[in-house]
Amino acid sequence: MNAINASEIRATWSPIIESATGINDSEKLAWMSEYCHNHKLYEDANGAVNYMTVGTSMNLQGMGQVSLPNPGDFTTKGSGDKAPTLLPLAMQVAAQTIGLDLVPVIPMAGPMGLLSYLDFTYEGGRLVGVNGGNANAPTYVKVDVLDAEFAAVKAEIEGLTGDAIPADTTYGRYELVGTSRLDGKLIFKVSLTKAATVLADAKLALDSLTATVTASGVTVELVKALEDHIPGFAASNVAGDPFSREGGEQTPDNIMGLSLFSKAVEAKTFQVAAAVTREQVQDLKQFGVDAVAQVEAVLTNELTQGINNVIIKNLRTLANTNATAAGISLGVTINLSTSVGGRTENTEYRKIYTNILAAANLIANRGRRGAGNFAVVGPQVATVLQSVAGYVPNPFSNTISQNAGAIYPVGSIAGINIYTDPRMDWNDGRVLVGRKGDGNGPGLVFMPYLMAESVQTIAEGTMAPKVAVKSRFALVEAGFHPETMYYSFGINGATYAAPTMSGSIL
Repeated sequence: MNAINASEIRATWSPIIESATGINDSEKLAWMSEYCHNHKLYEDANGAVNYMTVGTSMNLQGMGQVSLPNPGDFTTKGSGDKAPTLLPLAMQVAAQTIGLDLVPVIPMAGPMGLLSYLDFTYEGGRLVGVNGGNANAPTYVKVDVLDAEFAAVKAEIEGLTGDAIPADTTYGRYELVGTSRLDGKLIFKVSLTKAATVLADAKLALDSLTATVTASGVTVELVKALEDHIPGFAASNVAGDPFSREGGEQTPDNIMGLSLFSKAVEAKTFQVAAAVTREQVQDLKQFGVDAVAQVEAVLTNELTQGINNVIIKNLRTLANTNATAAGISLGVTINLSTSVGGRTENTEYRKIYTNILAAANLIANRGRRGAGNFAVVGPQVATVLQSVAGYVPNPFSNTISQNAGAIYPVGSIAGINIYTDPRMDWNDGRVLVGRKGDGNGPGLVFMPYLMAESVQTIAEGTMAPKVAVKSRFALVEAGFHPETMYYSFGINGATYAAPTMSGSIL
């Protein structure tokens, strides 16, 4: 447990971190201070090592030779020495990992934890009957059919009078309200159910259509209120108009429900080691080079690049999922083709600004948490954005730097921070847009347990130093529909699935 409150933690550690790393961003200082506090508790809890002193009057065995355990051989045990957990090394990894600017960071106090979520649904009944008998249906249900059958089924239902299937009450009445804004599934208002389960009822009702419906491909679930808000649930009609006084007195309330879900979080491991010879340590001293320090710097860079890569890879996966779902449910695709034929290069390049802004606003539309606030681009796209930063005829609010040396952040467009991923190919036309939240909403969350831990040993045969560095963290897809916080599009033939542009845009 943390022994002091958040304000005391920050007051204690922020000046130390700022002095050591130069970081003054308030959000980074907040989570890094919490990490430092957890790190100190970790060291305090594991710092009690009983040292024995060998004296002439006592027959003590002493500490013995330093040895590391062999995980594959349970008969060989380590010497029990406490490996140092180096806080400066952890702060170095944190300061250099640009991926941590893209996701909220919530330090973990241990190697595992639980994340809990509340789910609010439109209820008022059950999906399954009680004791095999008839049951009241929920107010609304979301019904999924096979993708190949969806268009025909939806078109036929929309052509029915009153959008209801079937017209009689044999299997109940299912009135089409619309499609889910997130996954495109059909949403029905349910009344007059006859069967014991809504699932069986819905299958029978859909089978009454002339459109082909594969019964085994039909699924039914409750409708979540936060993602698929339905006007009229708390009002007098589907238009959302309020009740009159008399209507409010005589109309029973519709019922909402909630469920609590927990997700287990496990700290995963990145680890890497390096060794140098005694001759390297000795001879590099004449050049003023600390060989061991250089090895630690290389290992730190390896951890940093690995963490950056896994964060951006997972962001792209979520963004691709959202792009696919938006195309299905909304018919929205924000891919871009530029052509300078008959137009100036600047007017074509300016379209990229507009598409980034469109993707940010689409995130606000689908996620309902706010617009996107960062974008990750390749080096060629970054060059284009820099080249039209001061485009006078049609200005766009931006702080893009035109200095070629800006490797990671290059500035902002309409409040959207632009980052260059140097690992992307020059002709990679993908643009990743996302929203970094505060850790309380859906999205990808980075949860470090041990940001960086260093162990140094001396090889018994050569007496050469060996350094091993380990990082343990969890990268969690938090909340319901975390993919709605990210979107990906392509330029000139590139899509989120195919990164290479058909030609250079420069």
